[in-house]
Amino acid sequence: MASEADRPVWTPSPDRVARANLIRFIDTLPAGADVRDIAALWRWSVDAPEEFWPAVWRFTGVIAAEREGQAPWDDVVIGADRMAPPDPVLGPRWFPGARLNFAENLLRHADDRPALIFAGEAGDRRELSYRELHSEVAAMAAGLRAAGVRTGDRVAGFLPNLPEAVIAMLATASVGAVWSSCSPDFGARGVLDRFGQIAPRVLIAADGYRYAGKEIDCLARVAEVR
Repeated sequence: MASEADRPVWTPSPDRVARANLIRFIDTLPAGADVRDIAALWRWSVDAPEEFWPAVWRFTGVIAAEREGQAPWDDVVIGADRMAPPDPVLGPRWFPGARLNFAENLLRHADDRPALIFAGEAGDRRELSYRELHSEVAAMAAGLRAAGVRTGDRVAGFLPNLPEAVIAMLATASVGAVWSSCSPDFGARGVLDRFGQIAPRVLIAADGYRYAGKEIDCLARVAEVR
């Protein structure tokens, strides 16, 4: 007899299982994939990654530059044999030739559904809809462009975990720049060790943050880093 420890804590209802994204994904696969359940899906993903990952791409609706009459990529994967153990230098390359924008994919919706829900240590709560997030990211992106940020430039964030950090990251990605960040509890030396390697064109910083019930000012460190 199974012990209490062997029994599942929770089991989804058949209706919930039927509505799960993985089940919906399986239902979109061609009969030739011979995938009828989750175990078979896992096996197919391992045995046929060149078929599995394009199916994931299509199901999730990845937005990428179109190439007339052909797939958005040159190959699905190059170097799949280097996945186990992964080669830290020459690891697999996925979908080479595809061109897409990270922010465009995350901001594909522009409606009133919640995009970000933030809860702070002091009990404060903020919610941004996709429409509001769109607007905030667009404003920040315009500011970055006005500051001279272009494709390939670096933008650094010395920020706590706030919606503004997500907005700054998405705005950076939307203009084709590279985002790097660190927590405001870093000392100036640690910030310089990280950001000094990438020579950011713009530094986005907060004047302080809250931790363990205390308001901590970091303007002196921001000034030193600058």
